[in-house]
Amino acid sequence: MRQNHYRAVMERWRGRVALVSGASVGIGAAIAVELVRLGMKVVGCARDVGKIQKLAAECQSAGHPGVLVPFKCDLSKEEEILSMFAAIKEQHKGVDVCINNAGLAHPEPLLSGKTSGWKNMMDVNILGLSICTREAYQSMKERNVDDGHIININSMSGHRVLPNATTHFYTATKFAVTALTEGLRQELRAEKTHIRATSISPGLVETEFGPRLFKDDPDKAAGLYSEYKPLEAKDVASSVVYVLSAPPHVQIGDIQMRGTEQVS
Repeated sequence: MRQNHYRAVMERWRGRVALVSGASVGIGAAIAVELVRLGMKVVGCARDVGKIQKLAAECQSAGHPGVLVPFKCDLSKEEEILSMFAAIKEQHKGVDVCINNAGLAHPEPLLSGKTSGWKNMMDVNILGLSICTREAYQSMKERNVDDGHIININSMSGHRVLPNATTHFYTATKFAVTALTEGLRQELRAEKTHIRATSISPGLVETEFGPRLFKDDPDKAAGLYSEYKPLEAKDVASSVVYVLSAPPHVQIGDIQMRGTEQVS
């Protein structure tokens, strides 16, 4: 039964175009590979395009039915995002699925943090996501795509505030993602479209995210994933496939997921 359902999902999305931001490593890379495995044409973007090129070659070698198209883009720069969407329109007609995965955190507390770090988090986590969402919707609208999907990779930090000063500003950006996703759902309904919006909120995931956040505290970085079994990037990728596999009349608003042993 599960295999039949999976095949139906593959057929529905086969050959269609998905944009995955932050596709060079971690969750974004796992999502990109999984969608290529489902037969989609995936435009994977990141600042480090070399890693996506390597990933694309691996997908080709594995014989996956889809294709991964690497694209260099800095999500903190609107002009680069707009250039990317223009290139996607020219080369692939447009975007049917937009997965806003790119996100970052800097250890900048509210009482002593650097404004530059705050701005960078705002630019990528909120503005970059919103610009990609807007451009993806416009791409769908101009081609009369009525079954598109916009998925925001949020965080459990978008739903609760931990007593950890290094992540308070990051948490604020993820609370914004929660609000933006619901606002998007409402605006899509007002436009009488069947394009859907979903937020996926993982807890701790074993990726490069933690070591990057705590790069100045190697001990903390080393112990981050040893206290309990965290989620893996492929777990989040599976939830993306689940969301995309929902029948057209079903909109999954938010998936909150944690490692079984995670407390908060």
